[in-house]
Amino acid sequence: MAEDNELRYDPAQIEPKWQERWAAEPRLYAAEPADCGKPKYYVLEMLPYPSGQLHMGHVRNYSIGDALARHMWMRGYNVLHPMGWDAFGLPAENAALKNHTPPREWTLSNIAGMKRQFERLGMGFDWATEVTTCLPDYYRWNQWFFLRMYEKGLAYRKKSKVNWCPDCATVLANEQVVNGCCWRHETTLVEQRDLVQWFFRITAYAQELLDGLDKLDGWPEKVRTMQRNWIGRSEGTEVDFAVEGSAEKIRVFTTRVDTIFGATSVQLAPQHALVAEFTAADARLKAQVDELLEQQKKAREAGDLGAIEKHGVPTGRFAFNPYNGQRVPIWVANYILADYGTGAIMSVPGHDERDFEFAMKYGLPIIQVIQPIQNVESVERLPFCSEDGVLMNSGEYDGLSCAEAQKRLQEAAALGGFGEATVTFRLKDWGVSRQRYWGTPIPMIHCERDGLVPVPDDQLPVLLPEQIEITQQGGSPLGRVPEFVNVTCPKCGGPALRETDTMDTFVDSSWYFYRYTDAKNAKAPFDPQVVKYWFPIDQYIGGVEHAILHLIYSRFWTKVMRDLGLVEIDEPVRRQFSQGMVIKDRAKMSKSKGNVVSPDDMVARYGADSARMYSLFAAPPDRDLDWQEDGVAGVSRFLGRVWRLVTKYAPVARSARGQQADAPTGISLKLLRKLHQTTAKITQDFEGRWHFNTCVAAIMELVNELQAADAQLAAGEVAAPVMHELLRTLVLLLAPFAPYLAAELWQTLGEEGAVLRAPWPGSNAELAREDELEIPVQINGKLVTVVRVAMDATQQAMEAAALGDEKVLSRTSGKSVAKVIVVPGKLVNLVVK
Repeated sequence: MAEDNELRYDPAQIEPKWQERWAAEPRLYAAEPADCGKPKYYVLEMLPYPSGQLHMGHVRNYSIGDALARHMWMRGYNVLHPMGWDAFGLPAENAALKNHTPPREWTLSNIAGMKRQFERLGMGFDWATEVTTCLPDYYRWNQWFFLRMYEKGLAYRKKSKVNWCPDCATVLANEQVVNGCCWRHETTLVEQRDLVQWFFRITAYAQELLDGLDKLDGWPEKVRTMQRNWIGRSEGTEVDFAVEGSAEKIRVFTTRVDTIFGATSVQLAPQHALVAEFTAADARLKAQVDELLEQQKKAREAGDLGAIEKHGVPTGRFAFNPYNGQRVPIWVANYILADYGTGAIMSVPGHDERDFEFAMKYGLPIIQVIQPIQNVESVERLPFCSEDGVLMNSGEYDGLSCAEAQKRLQEAAALGGFGEATVTFRLKDWGVSRQRYWGTPIPMIHCERDGLVPVPDDQLPVLLPEQIEITQQGGSPLGRVPEFVNVTCPKCGGPALRETDTMDTFVDSSWYFYRYTDAKNAKAPFDPQVVKYWFPIDQYIGGVEHAILHLIYSRFWTKVMRDLGLVEIDEPVRRQFSQGMVIKDRAKMSKSKGNVVSPDDMVARYGADSARMYSLFAAPPDRDLDWQEDGVAGVSRFLGRVWRLVTKYAPVARSARGQQADAPTGISLKLLRKLHQTTAKITQDFEGRWHFNTCVAAIMELVNELQAADAQLAAGEVAAPVMHELLRTLVLLLAPFAPYLAAELWQTLGEEGAVLRAPWPGSNAELAREDELEIPVQINGKLVTVVRVAMDATQQAMEAAALGDEKVLSRTSGKSVAKVIVVPGKLVNLVVK
């Protein structure tokens, strides 16, 4: 029999109606002024790159944040929930090459399309705060920050070996190289090139970035661990080995200076400055070193530098150990890195696995200088790498523990002027130069007379020329635009050339969330007083793939802004959440893999609420979600059940608005108990573990119980005021997850105003408390049945209920119950013979 049209859930009719109404209320999702008297709550999802269209992976991320924002609005908070676009980047240039469409036109067209998708999905963003990073009103402040960093010595230029992606035709930061390949072109090997580049001195904040992680209690431990490992602090000692027959000294870095009496060689990175001196007059050595460089290059490009097969060549030169005068050979080795420590090490094969392997390969001496504490008479099998030992063969330091020896040896180095205790970091300065068009122009000028000259603030922004040929060959496209390159030096007035590199796009995303708070400010990046009110961000949501790149850079940027006097905080984000991926065909859903599912298709078939709610229901938010369209259909059917239930009993509920219910009994009490239990659970989940999948499941259980009581509801056994509370609260609980349906049912119930602004329902702990318990009954340890007893039932009452159960009686007939074990409030076990 055809379903009654009045009771048919039709999202294609409901959702566009509410979308139009919400669009007509621009202040619906707007934050209120700081003096509104409400507590603030800044919830933010990482801004998307406008690649063309959203897919269901995006929907999951933004549905999590939107549900939280709606919940906090209903809890009475002043919520800031903005949205913007990480709009610079290489894909726009690729599209320009492929489609002959200017990057700006392609990007802005994509933004318009994705914005329409967001609006159709019912996302509660305050579009008045929208930020688009490729527009001059935003990137002028990138340039302004660059100049402030340059003034403070935090932006500088140097020649360096850089990561070069042949497909991108540009430089990549270390963090953008994944397993030797480009982070965007996952099968393209990254090459090593020497280029003059701009850098941000992030290492000046390395220790503070590390220490700050201990204060980020609201961040996942996985993310904090990834950042600790990337920063990579090492404590050790720098020691000078004097080069024989020369005034030169080789400074080595070691974390185990207690083993220095076991050093049997000094090894240099192939790029070390001394190596160039040694090879200048030795063609054979130069050829050997060039081979080491080639091996190192291939290992870097393969992303497996740590597993490089170790090779080295002797230079024929020697150096002296400053502690004992021991003459040791100088080698060049392919596994020594120029950018770690000093680019030189002392090799101690008796107490280092890597050095031992090298010494065995090349026949270098191996000397034991540490022995185990437990048995000082034994000769430990080498290499002995533990620091749980005492020194031997180390002169006056014999018998000292490793820790004490390190301290004493550092003091001796400092006193003798040949070394010092030091700290090194794996973290390197952030290379921000990119040889491409679609990015923020670096605001520097090259003058033959005055050298590097900053662009004056009153000449910002340095605008990107809009009509330009993009080839991704031969350096930056900006270098081929004379009207951009040729400029008058602001210092001397003579002819000069603009910098043609653009900034890494991670610059754009390092501070965008501050701009959201004051997006239309034309005089400054933002008003510090406005930022003071909103920061830190209360909840930041995004993929764990950004744990190192974006999140470290944004933390660095905040500390720089603090030191510029713009902000008072040390950290930008109080709580960070990394959502799981959406998986389809056993791979992360992404445009590059060709496995995306468009939300447009899901909305057309099942409605936006179903697509959103499925993305929250199918898995815990921090776990990967295995995409199944049948699941969206299932959620759609459930929302249809909610629609029919509320619509059917809405007249009864409306009739009781404002009425007080009598003390509930019977079915009314049972349903209200379930309602308040559900409310308490969902509230607790929003406040704590964020298991939105169990929130949705709890709503489903509530609806099941209401539908199971349909005969009693239809017979009027539930008082109208109770019916009003049941349905009204059900709609409020649904509102963060299915905003369109909640808005429609809110109106159906005769409620006034936006459901978004209705107070979140409270739960009555006494009413939510069960008056009966379900007690499992076992016979000889095997579950037989479940009995219900009063909450305060005695052990005797529990035993009587168990023994009187029909299933127990049938199982024990003709047998004797030897023993009854009662665990109060938990379990009854009968031992039957």
